[in-house]
Amino acid sequence: MTTIYGIPNCDTVKKARAWLAGNSIDAAFSDFKKSPPDAAQIEGWLQHIPLDTLLNRRGTTWRKLSETEQAQAGSVAGAVALMAANPSLIKRPVLEHGGRAYAGFQTALYEEIFRTAP
Repeated sequence: MTTIYGIPNCDTVKKARAWLAGNSIDAAFSDFKKSPPDAAQIEGWLQHIPLDTLLNRRGTTWRKLSETEQAQAGSVAGAVALMAANPSLIKRPVLEHGGRAYAGFQTALYEEIFRTAP
């Protein structure tokens, strides 16, 4: 089963979902706002995605955190707790497919994952 996680109004999530639909790939969608991932799920993603990739330090949610909260991201446990409390800190979209997890969207990556390149 393929699942894509994110928020529906995110441009990158929209591109990823459009790519999946355009390639006839059935993927369930999980909205971070309605069903935020828990710490265990985030820890599972970290088995496949480096923390520096999964934790989005470029977005407005990160910039709105206090210095103390940002410092919490210095440890894996602290970063996981931050992402569980603030799913907008997670790089979007997160794709689960074939027992692996991937963060972000790039056409070449999705072509590799789904072997759809011509």
